[in-house]
Amino acid sequence: MIRSLWTAASGMNAQQMTVDVISNNLANSNTTGFKKSRANFQDLMYQTQLIAGATTPGGGQIPSGIQVGMGTKPSSVQKIFTQGDYVQTGNDLDMAIEGRGFFRVLNGDEELYTRAGNFSLDSEGFLTTPAGARLQPEISLPAETVLVTVQSNGQLTAHGAGDTVLLTEQINLYTFVNPAGLFAVGQNLLRQTEGSGDAIEGIPGTDGVGTISNSFLEMSNVSVVEEMVAMIVGQRAYEANSKTVQTADSMLGIANSVKR
Repeated sequence: MIRSLWTAASGMNAQQMTVDVISNNLANSNTTGFKKSRANFQDLMYQTQLIAGATTPGGGQIPSGIQVGMGTKPSSVQKIFTQGDYVQTGNDLDMAIEGRGFFRVLNGDEELYTRAGNFSLDSEGFLTTPAGARLQPEISLPAETVLVTVQSNGQLTAHGAGDTVLLTEQINLYTFVNPAGLFAVGQNLLRQTEGSGDAIEGIPGTDGVGTISNSFLEMSNVSVVEEMVAMIVGQRAYEANSKTVQTADSMLGIANSVKR
């Protein structure tokens, strides 16, 4: 009965984490380039009372044995990098990636990565994220720029009056062997880790890095309906584990009363 209390408590903790992750997903359902997360769990150790295959006193063999689980624990919170929906914005500085790639930006002195292509200009004309991280390699648009076009292969062209070409630059994308291993630092930015592997640079449209769509943004890949259903499931599982705690406590109370 004491074991049941702790097993159920581990289940309650697990479902609490599930709801926490879902809450963050829902909070970012309208965040540009956001990738939803999923809580993963694994079972705890087992108390073995009888080993499968053991020989009985009569010479037979136990087919399945007896093992009682001790509960569950979180194993990871995994980012899911499925494609989000595209929204046409009409803003010539907006870019959406169709494929596996990431933009590289410089935040202070640290190179980070993002899927959010809602860029704007800083006071020096550099393309930056809303948080002020500059797109890499740095691109500074001339003050005379009236239109920016970005081809699917990442070629950026700044046009002046009369459709004169003021500047041509190349925007490359970066992929990872294991993007789920990237470390989220907030502000739509991700940090490379040993788990993600090194960033692999590629020209858009080659090597599976994806292509760039100009004047579009990739929205969050969160499905509000799916998250609400998952939240209900998590809530009910939490309630069921809570009921198990109450039942185990009641049984323990009955056992104690027998002693009296």
